[in-house]
Amino acid sequence: MEYKPQPQPSWASSPSHVERVRVQPRLIIHGGAGNITPASLGPELYAAYRSSLLTIVSKAHTYLTTPQSNSASTASKLPSALGAATYAVTLLENNPLFNAGHGAVFTRDGINELEASVMVSRGQAKRGVGVTGLRHVRNPILLAKKVLEHGRDDLLGRGKKLHDDGEPNVPSAQGHTLIHGPTAEKLARQYGLEMVEPSYFFTQKRWDEHARALEREKRGQEMLGAGADANVSATWSKIEYLPQGTVGAVALDEEGVICVATSTGGMTNKLTGRIGDTPVVGAGFWAEEWTEEGDPTSPHKNGLRNPLYSPGPAVVLSDALKGLVADCLPSPFLYTPTHHGLSGELTTTRSIGVSGTGNGDSYLRTAAARTVGAIARYSVLPSAVALTKVAGPSGELQKSAEDRWGKTGEGEGGIIGLESVIVRDANGHVVETRSEILQDYNCGGMFRAWIDEEGVAYARIFRRDQDIPSSYIGEGKPEDPRVWSGEKI
Repeated sequence: MEYKPQPQPSWASSPSHVERVRVQPRLIIHGGAGNITPASLGPELYAAYRSSLLTIVSKAHTYLTTPQSNSASTASKLPSALGAATYAVTLLENNPLFNAGHGAVFTRDGINELEASVMVSRGQAKRGVGVTGLRHVRNPILLAKKVLEHGRDDLLGRGKKLHDDGEPNVPSAQGHTLIHGPTAEKLARQYGLEMVEPSYFFTQKRWDEHARALEREKRGQEMLGAGADANVSATWSKIEYLPQGTVGAVALDEEGVICVATSTGGMTNKLTGRIGDTPVVGAGFWAEEWTEEGDPTSPHKNGLRNPLYSPGPAVVLSDALKGLVADCLPSPFLYTPTHHGLSGELTTTRSIGVSGTGNGDSYLRTAAARTVGAIARYSVLPSAVALTKVAGPSGELQKSAEDRWGKTGEGEGGIIGLESVIVRDANGHVVETRSEILQDYNCGGMFRAWIDEEGVAYARIFRRDQDIPSSYIGEGKPEDPRVWSGEKI
């Protein structure tokens, strides 16, 4: 395929004529995917996961939508997508239910080795970075964030040299995208991040999963030696959900930037030193922004509107203004600019960010996250369609397992994400903004939660059309995020 530069609209060369737009912040999180079934989960564990997902997505949403004062200015603005996504992931890392940070799985040798990554659609020189082989960094996602934030100065060689106290020699992250082991941990210390003893990552639940799976594999090998048709691995089980996925968050901020943050302990009983998809750009995560002529993925067709789409409001009013305009506007919280006449050609700016969870080796083999972006961009398809082609049932991930599907855990997983669309006319005036939550998976279940355009929180583990026991209370039930985040109502 030949990639040709896209022609720039006339207003692009005159930034002063471009109408600035503030979009509605959005957020979605995930806590892993795999062989998760109603039968194996149980109502108590289901309730614990649901409660944690709703609490974390609600707290992160509150953070994303609460104006922050700038000491250098009287103006306040909402937090960045980078800040919100990494904040959400720190909460997931601190929760022992999830395979990251304090809940990380063990290698075959009984060691916790952690990985993390961040990527933005624009605004940072490195765009995306990953860190791996971590054994002492309490919150790996914060290390990835620091590496990204120092990117421009590190690339230009003009950043402040970090204190060097011997081997390995690490004056900065330099121009690197992926950093491993002792070097990454030395950066963490030099950045002043919290370091912990390896025992911090121990949880009895993960240790028991580690030990049971090794014993099951041993018995399977003994049966195989006796001539039985045994297919048992210490990294995946048909009868038990062994975490092989990640945690992640995708946020869209008021500036229209999308950030993807992902963290993991890796695959249960992976080899010590194994590197998965989570820290690898394009495999377990991806974010980008591009322009298109016209509005080729518009939900408005033949005068009809696709109910799955809804234009995101372009301006978010601050809390201080809400009361002042309550009597003047039909919706005091959100305001969409008046559409200008559609003079001349339309130009669309599309952004996408996705975070994957599942069998990381399959994501590496298919470059899964980048493939989603490429399908959306170069096939000019809605990002939701592109994501399903990769992570949905019978998608590229599942196909990659070939005849081993359902036998080894290969190909299993899901992807969450966000798409943002801003449409401008020939004069650079905003005609429409819209955004969409993205999610699909091909396995038993995926832990996920999100905030919709109306500010309502949802958490799901299974599909809408899936039969689940009545004791699994609250699946897909709309919730007030203020209740779950502890805000005063």
